Amino acid sequence: MKNLIVVLAAALLVAPAAFARKAPLPGQGAPDFKLTDAEGQTHRLADHKGKIVVLEWTNPGCPYVRKHYDSGNMQKLQEEYAKKGVVWFSIVSSAPGKQGHMTPEEAKARVKKDKSKAAALLLDPDGRVGRLYDAKTTPHLYVVDKKGILSYMGAIDDKPTFFKGDVKKAKSYVRAALDALLAGAKVAEPATKPYGCSVKY
Repeated sequence: MKNLIVVLAAALLVAPAAFARKAPLPGQGAPDFKLTDAEGQTHRLADHKGKIVVLEWTNPGCPYVRKHYDSGNMQKLQEEYAKKGVVWFSIVSSAPGKQGHMTPEEAKARVKKDKSKAAALLLDPDGRVGRLYDAKTTPHLYVVDKKGILSYMGAIDDKPTFFKGDVKKAKSYVRAALDALLAGAKVAEPATKPYGCSVKY
């Protein structure tokens, strides 16, 4: 019995390290995932191979997110790059009972209220995909190139505030990354420090 307890204790110590999955880094393949949107439709990252994809972690109750939606900045980026063939997904990884968590009906209402131009608002209530990408803040942006390689991860811009007036003064890291990829060039700054509210896992 004593030996069994020792073995079980050792297994518990080893298990987290053995099963831990490292978050992707720029230059590595972006992990595939499958999530359902506000309309009940399923989306897989792999289905968009051959296109540039943006993953935007969001929480409508976060003032940093509100800065970009209430100013129209996020919708402008979503719409502008959709016209250039970019697929943009907003993702909510807030757990049930936590700020930002939404039912499908609430998600549909939020899309309408914010006039989102994203291809879809994806729901990740168990936080599986958020943790897969190590999404830390809302907003936290990831850009995946046409080959499925993570080309950018980090902040939307260089003004880590929740003041709407700062949007016009900011350098948009996401815009720079998308413009580089669309031009067939390398992303000059593939990683920056994200800012915003913590993801409510």
